[in-house]
Amino acid sequence: MMSGGYTSIDNQKVSGSVPAVSDPGRIPVQFTDSGLQTFPPSGVQGKISGGAQPPRDADDSFSRPVGGSPRGSDESQGGGWLHKFTVAAYKPYFDVDTSDVLDRLKESLYPFRGTFTEKTATNPDLYGPFWICTTLIFVAASIGTFVTYIAHKLRDKEWNYDINLITWSAGVFYGYVTLVPLVLFVILKYFSAPSGLVQLFCLYGYSLFIFIPAMCLSVVPLEIFRWIIAGIAGFMSATFVALNLKAHITSAGESWFLIVASIFVLQLALSVVLKLYLFTVSV
Repeated sequence: MMSGGYTSIDNQKVSGSVPAVSDPGRIPVQFTDSGLQTFPPSGVQGKISGGAQPPRDADDSFSRPVGGSPRGSDESQGGGWLHKFTVAAYKPYFDVDTSDVLDRLKESLYPFRGTFTEKTATNPDLYGPFWICTTLIFVAASIGTFVTYIAHKLRDKEWNYDINLITWSAGVFYGYVTLVPLVLFVILKYFSAPSGLVQLFCLYGYSLFIFIPAMCLSVVPLEIFRWIIAGIAGFMSATFVALNLKAHITSAGESWFLIVASIFVLQLALSVVLKLYLFTVSV
């Protein structure tokens, strides 16, 4: 047949024209260097312990050196004085861990150490003072209202809620933590004493933490006990501020004692005001 014969002839041609090739064994093959790079580069590490570099549009705080310049210096250099009116300018002062805030709260309960300003010199925060003042406002309003409610009920008299207690306590705490450090900052600048405005905000904010447990203890319906609690809280808070500022104010010359004494008395006056307007019950 044609197909069968053609196939036979073709096989004969193939078998006759292709010589046998011996196996040469393994032949080593060398590749040239392709210049590949490891991605991401292992030499760039951010603030987080991972080795990857953040995206270009991410916050630069991830790639900023941990031991570099003080907080806020990069932001202030980037946008000029208009940068102070943005949220990013104050973001670093709220970037604190819970452990940091707890350590500073504990430090405020030991007023005789006088090491608070040294520990917070490189990283003062505003989160703690804001949280303390906000907590004080609600605690003062709630406990003050509860004390007056109990006093009226014990005497079977009508009781009305005073909404002005919240606004009054908010004005006292926010105003005190804002205005007093500002005035003190100007005074220290006048005497060429080293001070930072954010450090003063941080110091005065944490100095008010002692008033939170003091207000809770003022629920006890004994007037003499409330005066004792207010006096102890005021003395601890005033000592905390005065001793922490003493080391910085001594460079102001002979006027340092007058400044420290004024700070101490002003802090005591705050405790008296809180006692008279929050825990003096009149039925």
